[in-house]
Amino acid sequence: MVNKRAVKRLGAWHAESEPGFPNFADVKVGVITFPGSNCDHDMEYALGTELGFHVERLWHKDRDLKGVDLVVLPGGFSYGDYLRSGAIARFSPIMEEVVSHAGRGGLVLGVCNGFQVLCEAGLLPGALRHNESRKFICRNVLLRPESLMAPMTASLPDGQPLCIPIAHGEGNYTIDDAGLDAIEDGDQVLFRYCGPDGGIEDEFNPNGSVDHIAGVCNANGNVFGMMPHPERACSEALGNTDGRAMLSALATAVVQA
Repeated sequence: MVNKRAVKRLGAWHAESEPGFPNFADVKVGVITFPGSNCDHDMEYALGTELGFHVERLWHKDRDLKGVDLVVLPGGFSYGDYLRSGAIARFSPIMEEVVSHAGRGGLVLGVCNGFQVLCEAGLLPGALRHNESRKFICRNVLLRPESLMAPMTASLPDGQPLCIPIAHGEGNYTIDDAGLDAIEDGDQVLFRYCGPDGGIEDEFNPNGSVDHIAGVCNANGNVFGMMPHPERACSEALGNTDGRAMLSALATAVVQA
């Protein structure tokens, strides 16, 4: 649904501040709810109220994406994380539509558990394992944008770390050597965990992810996954708006597609 309060509050900012800047209300985003999702409302609020997107709620049993431009798989514990995180949600009926949408070049974003689901579905390379510490981690981290190809990161300030929260127990990104070479060569690494100056050091890697990787995209640059939560960094009331630029970049990608 179109959030009229957000359009009224943010209209001048996202529609009139720059000539040609996309009107977010024209971008239709679908947020999927799986059994066990617990960040779907956070994502809907960030996209709808804070940014002014047209948001549609999608249920995991749906077989209609309602004509959305961008599909978002939010964080949580889909199906209780039984077997592996995302392993059961990958077989939900709506995932057939998500795979088809991605195959047509449609945009897909998976955050935290959503990232895990996309990896299980084969839409993204690699997998997520238990954190190296074997502990659930919930805190802010710094991310360094990497990919110059992916629309989610191409417009972000070069070398400027972004502060984004994490909250996961299975965020340890892993991929074999051949796969790592492939995503490096394809410019598919979206973000790396970093220090305040953008340096990549072990002390800033919260979960043991290979090569400090926090997010990746597919080879076509239209499916994105990341463990940190940009939707939790979109509100002035929370004192952090670093996530806005990441999510806003996807609106530009829709308009330019």
